[in-house]
Amino acid sequence: MVLALYHCPPSPPSRAALLTCKMLGLNPEIREVNLLAGDQMKPEFLKINPQHIVPTLVDGDMTIWESGAIVSYLCNAYAKNDSLYPTDPKKRAVVDQRLHFANGTIFTRLRNIVFPVLVLGQKEIDPEKKKDFFEAIGWLNTFLDGQNYVAGNNLTVADICIVTCFSTFVALDWDFSAYPNVLAWFERCKKNIKSFNEINQPGVEMLAAGLKAKLA
Repeated sequence: MVLALYHCPPSPPSRAALLTCKMLGLNPEIREVNLLAGDQMKPEFLKINPQHIVPTLVDGDMTIWESGAIVSYLCNAYAKNDSLYPTDPKKRAVVDQRLHFANGTIFTRLRNIVFPVLVLGQKEIDPEKKKDFFEAIGWLNTFLDGQNYVAGNNLTVADICIVTCFSTFVALDWDFSAYPNVLAWFERCKKNIKSFNEINQPGVEMLAAGLKAKLA
């Protein structure tokens, strides 16, 4: 059966899904979706995913979207151990909470900055939206007090889903010096997430370049 990932490199959640595949030793068939060109609205994609979002994973006769659901499924289906997604109920609950934080807070606040610029033609970043994003980074800094990763001392899928968002704003040269826990965590993630630079960096640079061009 075919394992396929509908993927848009600039999309942080999409990169998180692909990085999780790599961490698990999986090499899905990549079907690239250009969101700015409207590929997600083509009939063939809508038939697969009526919500028309990426990432979308097809595993044989099953289709699933939303990055948090995808990374959890991949670990449940293919992981050789539970290091990325613990089976202990209490440990898993913390990882799940951080996954919800990744999608519901970090990515939402990133999207509130990016979408108006890339799609609506806004010429500058809304200061309130930027303030909201830094508020979320402050929470992330607190999560990391006394531990190496967002859900404890082991790297999990929650780190993967958060770091793909955070790295976008590192590429924009935003100042995160007030968040030393986050900066140290970012370095650990870059070192310990398999294929991080290979998969994450090109998409980050595409997104950052698009933003800089629109803002210029």
